This record gives sequence, C-alpha cells and structure tokens, in this order.
Amino acid sequence: MGAMNQRPYSTDLTDAEWRYLEPHVPPPKPGGRPRRHSIREILNAMFYVLRSGCAWRLMPHDLPPWKTVYHYFRLWRVQGLWERLHAALRAAVRMKVGRDPQPTAAIIDSQSVKTSMVGGPRGYDGGKKVNGRKRHLLVDTQGLVIRALVHPANITDRDGATLLLAPLQGQLPRLQYIWADSAYSGKAREWMEATLGCTVEIVKHWWTGVRWVWVGPGQEPPTIPSGFHVLPRRWVVERTFAWLLMYRRLSKDYEELPNTSEALIYLAMSRLMVKRLAHT
Repeated sequence: MGAMNQRPYSTDLTDAEWRYLEPHVPPPKPGGRPRRHSIREILNAMFYVLRSGCAWRLMPHDLPPWKTVYHYFRLWRVQGLWERLHAALRAAVRMKVGRDPQPTAAIIDSQSVKTSMVGGPRGYDGGKKVNGRKRHLLVDTQGLVIRALVHPANITDRDGATLLLAPLQGQLPRLQYIWADSAYSGKAREWMEATLGCTVEIVKHWWTGVRWVWVGPGQEPPTIPSGFHVLPRRWVVERTFAWLLMYRRLSKDYEELPNTSEALIYLAMSRLMVKRLAHT
C-alpha cells in the first residue's frame, strides 16, 4: 500500500490481490544485499505509472525510487516474467468461470496508436492515417489476451498476423476457431489455418455481400448504418482495446522499444485479472 505511513493510492494492491501475485514473484537472490523496498511496494509503483500515465522520473516521492522500480520492470521484461505471470493469471481467471485453462476459440485484431518523440521503430498506417505502431492481439472469448505483439504501423494486418501467431505453433492444442475481419482473408487466412490447425472465420459487415435490394412501390430503400456498430465476435477484442486505454500510459505508445510496450500490455491485463480473481 505504498509507504506504510501514507494514504494508499487507488492503484495499490489489496491484501487479497497480493495473495494471487506473491507466488509468481521471484525470491531475492541468496547472499545479496537485503531489499530496502518490498516487491509489493515496487509493483504498486508500477501500477501507479501505468494507470496515471506519468513518466518514471515523475513518480511521487512516497513511492520507491523510480530507478529501483524501473530496474525491476526492465529486468522482469528481459526475463519474460510479465508474459509468464499473465499466462498464469489468465488460466486462473478462466478456471474461476468454469472454463478450461486452454481456449478453444479466439479473436484476432490490431489497433494503430500514435508514438511520441522518444523514437524507436514506427511506420505510417495509411488506412487509419496514424503514424506510429500497431498493437496486435489474440484474445479468447472472454477478452483475455493470449498473446500481444507491437510492431510498426506500416506492417499490414496480414503480415502482422504471421509475426503474432508463428510463435504459438504447437502451444494451443485445443484451439479450434479464430474470428477475424476481412484484413486477414486470403493467404493470411490459409496460413493461420495451416499453422494453428484451426478454422478461421471472417466476420464481415452485414451489407458487404449485398449488391442490390429490390424496393417496391412506396417503400424506402434500406439505410446502411454509419459509424460504430457491434459486430458478432469482433466486439470482444475491441472491448479489450478499450480496457487497455483505461491505463493512460497506453493512451499512446510512449516507449522506445516495442518489447516495453508489450510488457505494459501484459502488466495492464494482469492488473485487471488479479482484481477479478480477488473479487468475491
């Protein structure tokens, strides 16, 4: 709860939430210098930065030093801890709602976001008119992330799907179905089906296959809806993107390395899932 003599922040872990995270935290190395700050305090500081959107150097003084917090965040990113922690929490959440830890169906989509002056790989998405990066997600039917990948926005969804899904070959034995939009049709769809051994269904707008509609005397022609509207199955991944944007550090891509952006996605989803697990 931050410093013990200070009021807790709304992003701090409760005792119930900490009990779900504590088993996944690496123990201190034997023989080393004792830790001045508990891992729970350090995680609280990370969640504060993630939720508030502030820079590491602008963390409040009642939290652990920013260099210490960032050291652990980077170390655990390099070690792959954030992805392993996220996978364990996702399995726990799925079992809590009566589902198998391994999903049988998933949804794939991407989101283009602007980058800042920090630098790093980026590109221009001509379709979305965004100069920055894409967040490519594969989520289960609950909206929980199976895998996240961040890459320059000029990489098409078809090519991005290959980068996202290739490492999952052989890791999702129960996966039978993937829903996607028309950007993944054609060779991308064939590749996904051959690589993952599942069926890929392209979810389209209801009017895309209509060439003409007969209108009788005195009848008005049907109107095509404009703006946002809910599409079957695809709304699940769109909701996941909305969850991520609640964490202001993810409102743009402020990171120099795409790997750092991916770690923040796993950290945000882990915070959301541990809250669900602790909720009674």
